[in-house]
Amino acid sequence: MQTVSTYKDLANAIACGSNKIEVTGDITKGTVKIVASGAVTWAIAIGAISIAYAAFAMTPATGGTSSALSMIAAPAAVASIGLPATTAAIAIATGAGSISAIKKLRQYKIESHVDGKAILVKR
Repeated sequence: MQTVSTYKDLANAIACGSNKIEVTGDITKGTVKIVASGAVTWAIAIGAISIAYAAFAMTPATGGTSSALSMIAAPAAVASIGLPATTAAIAIATGAGSISAIKKLRQYKIESHVDGKAILVKR
């Protein structure tokens, strides 16, 4: 089992295909919300998160003008999965360098969620 407490470490654990991941600390709430959200809710959120992530990733190349697009897209994700999960999704995608990491995170299920820790198991 791999233990993670940062979004970058979580992105690395997902990329390595870890079968079991223990999520601790401040990243737990948003991570659990991503994994636990329903299919329809997730479909709405992933589109908005993809746009927000793309805008965020383009910010250095555009001198900051694409951050406005990020601010427009993010509220749709926040409305569907909440602020902690939206923040988590963008941070995971940024840490991984790709939106595919949060799609892979959805392949896990929550085995337990107690005292600020969550155990995620690959389906």
